[in-house]
Amino acid sequence: MDRTERFYKIHQLLTRKGVVRGDEIREVLGVSRATFKRDLEYLRDRLHAPIEWDRERHGYRYVAPAPDTPRYELPGMWFNASEIRALLTMRHLLANLQPGLLEPHVKPLLARLRDLLGASEHSADEIERRIRIIHLGARAVQLPHFEEVANAVLKRQRLHLVYRGRGTGEVTEREVSPQRLVHYRENWYLDAWCHLREGLRSFAVDAIERAAMLDKRAKTVADGELDEVLASGYGIFSGRATAWAKLRFTPERSRWVAAEQWHPQQKGRTDPDGSYVLEVPYSDPRELTMDILRHGAEVEVLAPAALRQAVRRQLEAALARYRGR
Repeated sequence: MDRTERFYKIHQLLTRKGVVRGDEIREVLGVSRATFKRDLEYLRDRLHAPIEWDRERHGYRYVAPAPDTPRYELPGMWFNASEIRALLTMRHLLANLQPGLLEPHVKPLLARLRDLLGASEHSADEIERRIRIIHLGARAVQLPHFEEVANAVLKRQRLHLVYRGRGTGEVTEREVSPQRLVHYRENWYLDAWCHLREGLRSFAVDAIERAAMLDKRAKTVADGELDEVLASGYGIFSGRATAWAKLRFTPERSRWVAAEQWHPQQKGRTDPDGSYVLEVPYSDPRELTMDILRHGAEVEVLAPAALRQAVRRQLEAALARYRGR
């Protein structure tokens, strides 16, 4: 019987019988007194099990829960791939959090996450050493700007922004009504109603040069409209989806792409020759074009013609840089 199974067996005995003698538990588990002692210490210290010794009845039992408090249950002892990735990602985000208002609360959270990781049959140290979550492409965000934006989102107040557009480098001043913060591909974006453009826009938080909360209530946009405008098209540079991209990947590349999600509404099929045809909705083609280009000669844009020409121009411009060298 491995350690995880022993934990569950101890929990079952205490829950079912109320008070259980130590020798009875050791007999059921088939372990020595020293092993049983280590198991108890782990349950108490790492899994926060409220186990105590009952002197009158000469056995172990759970401390009676307070009124209106659920009885103790063991945390899940097995983690699937998504759960362990979530735990490690949360630890990574907290460990790399810049100093701020949450700093006093971060250490207890980190300790609790570590306890959860250690609740599997492997130690937290071993899990963190053997499983890595690598974050690439994250851009630095100035803390005061992020705090001001986050406060405005939650307090439902308007913001005055000085914003440098990524595409043009143009600096503009805008008054916006923040709606929500989105963490997408390792970076933070602000979904907001732009009073300058009179429409919904998504702003990269790291491109905000100044942010100041205004004494004005933010305009509220319904979640359905936010999703329709900013989540229906492709990626963070989206608007209302106006076209569908149709891409064909080579049989070699299809082994990877067929398992990827480019968009929640995507459609895909594998053709008889092994190639994979993927269809995704989009409005602004910039991010979609970048994703297509990273596959090089392993992908062809079948439709629409405008997207096919845009990708072709990018490839021709790239090739021109290498000619004559």
